[in-house]
Amino acid sequence: MSTTQYDFDLLIIGAGSGGVRASRMAASFGAKVAVIEDRYMGGTCVNVGCVPKKLYVYASEYRNAFKDAQGFGWSTSAPSFDWPTLRDNKIEEISRLNGVYDTMLGGAGVEVINGRGRFVDNHTVAVNEQQYTAERIMIATGTWPYIPEFPGSEYAISSNEVFDLAEFPKRMLVVGGGYIAVEFAGIFNGLGAQTTQLYRGPLFLRGFDEDIREFAAKEIAASGVDLRFNSNIAAIEKQSDGSLKALLEDGSTIETDAILYATGRKPHLQDLGFDHVNVALNDNGTIKIGDNFQTSEPNIYALGDITGGMELTPVALAEGMAFAKTLYNNEPTTVDYDTIPTAVFCQPNIGTCGLSEQQAREHYSDITVYDSNFRAMKHTIGGRMERTYMKLIVETKTDRVVGIHMVGEDAGEIIQGMAVAMKAGATKATFDSTIGIHPTAAEEFVTMRTSRT
Repeated sequence: MSTTQYDFDLLIIGAGSGGVRASRMAASFGAKVAVIEDRYMGGTCVNVGCVPKKLYVYASEYRNAFKDAQGFGWSTSAPSFDWPTLRDNKIEEISRLNGVYDTMLGGAGVEVINGRGRFVDNHTVAVNEQQYTAERIMIATGTWPYIPEFPGSEYAISSNEVFDLAEFPKRMLVVGGGYIAVEFAGIFNGLGAQTTQLYRGPLFLRGFDEDIREFAAKEIAASGVDLRFNSNIAAIEKQSDGSLKALLEDGSTIETDAILYATGRKPHLQDLGFDHVNVALNDNGTIKIGDNFQTSEPNIYALGDITGGMELTPVALAEGMAFAKTLYNNEPTTVDYDTIPTAVFCQPNIGTCGLSEQQAREHYSDITVYDSNFRAMKHTIGGRMERTYMKLIVETKTDRVVGIHMVGEDAGEIIQGMAVAMKAGATKATFDSTIGIHPTAAEEFVTMRTSRT
């Protein structure tokens, strides 16, 4: 069957970061493309992920900023926080971004089909009783928050609902130990809620460098979040006044106004008509892919969070670009998954790139570790006791920097620049010979001279 017998060259299910990038680039290379979306343009990142989360992080940081200002001579009355203002301004901004995505796709010549896409066969997708055919079909539906079932679990909310609560909870209980849980605990603590974070393991942020995890835990606890490790909820009861009581596995209880479950996400594959196609899944329910994001059904592809890789927007964007270049521009492109920088927007922020110390010891026969722990100059007058931690991991034989980590203000902004140096293969000597910008926290990375190991 020739491509002229299909409605489209490429049909994408899901208008998130990866799907939108793949569609725009493929269209720019001359392909006839359509995107199917049944919820909102921009996917998780724009609507219930990165964008609203970062806006709420900004909002939560003002409380400390007002306190700090007094040490610098600013006399301020006690500020008050109005949740509806933040929530509604966020809604307006997300609505604007949804429109930007619509306009962007239209300008690229991509047709947008609104509705739930369901496979009819490996070349056909039905939407609202109408069928569309395509030479290639891409699945880019992402993941969805998962709340385990237990007595009273229906009273818990996920990260999808937390942004739009009708009332601000004076007491917030966050369950989970990943970056989403850590970030929301910081957000609600910063906004003034009495915040508790539960995690069933001994220490949160599994997979991050051990020193970073331990340092972050101390700083987050010092900021006011009640951290409770090795703890889990057995049941939730709704009280007569509308509040919630969490019954923990150890027999203790916590009374709160809202319980956010950030305990993981699962592939968003429900009701896609998978019984009509031969798309193989991995054991964890994600889609199994091979070269060029191809599934076990040769003309069906998948990218982004749905494939079980790093759940990061820039990764999905890079995958969408690589897919389009390879298949529609005769430009074979692969994504380099090594040395991907990332940040956790807790308070203080975490920024990281490359290997943790534990990973580096497994990869290399000899490493050298440099680190620094200090109180930022800004806080000496502002009065905040918050500290900053920085760490460089070097392969001793080659002198190459293989890991860089930070806990502190603007860590994400700083590590982004450092990631460029790491990608270019910078050595410790390169860092040492670089003149620092003074006075900044970032200059500490080019002035570390004494190794810890």
